[in-house]
Amino acid sequence: MGKTFNFYCDESTHIENDGHPYMILSYVSTPYHYLKSHNQRIREMKIRHHYIGEMKWSKLSKSQYPFYSDLIDYFFSSELQFRAIIIDKAQLNHTAHNQSHNDFYDKMYYQLLNKKIHPHYDYNIYLDIKDTHSYEKAKSLKSYLCRDYQSVRNLQIIRSYESELMQLTDVLMGALNYKIRGLNRVTAKNNIIAKIEKHTQHNLTRSTSRDEDKFNLFFIDLSHGF
Repeated sequence: MGKTFNFYCDESTHIENDGHPYMILSYVSTPYHYLKSHNQRIREMKIRHHYIGEMKWSKLSKSQYPFYSDLIDYFFSSELQFRAIIIDKAQLNHTAHNQSHNDFYDKMYYQLLNKKIHPHYDYNIYLDIKDTHSYEKAKSLKSYLCRDYQSVRNLQIIRSYESELMQLTDVLMGALNYKIRGLNRVTAKNNIIAKIEKHTQHNLTRSTSRDEDKFNLFFIDLSHGF
């Protein structure tokens, strides 16, 4: 029996004209047989720290720092993996490539996932629901991916409160976006970023090596196409 992996995907500041400089797509992944254990461990951490509700980067404050600090340590002590691609929206030129922003969105998700999908394994891909268009986006993306990857067994949208690992994606991606935008107003957030960089031995403002599996960053250069 082949292995199955779950991917929990989220995006940040991804709207074309939202006034933010970067578009980020990312995921946290786990082998399926570890999923129950991860959910249980994170829920236990929430109870221990008296943390109520969803984990979100936007909720990180001084009082919540001990919980988020333990969460980051847990991620790096586990076999969980994180990957993100970062797009400088100043480079966008959809007209030159005869595409819509939705077409580009599918292409970028393909870039996020294609190096991590193995034909001999199965994959469940979950997207965080954003708005009423999320179902259409998921259908389009599934059609786009399944042209090349028959191993994508399931692709669907879920609400972030349903998944601890989707929430973890939000936290890690939020730290990345905060860092590359040069925001440093909240000490607790700065300290979480410093902890991530200490674990990775890598500055979050640049790409990691292609072979990096644990915490992989790809600052994509649109001058080569897309």
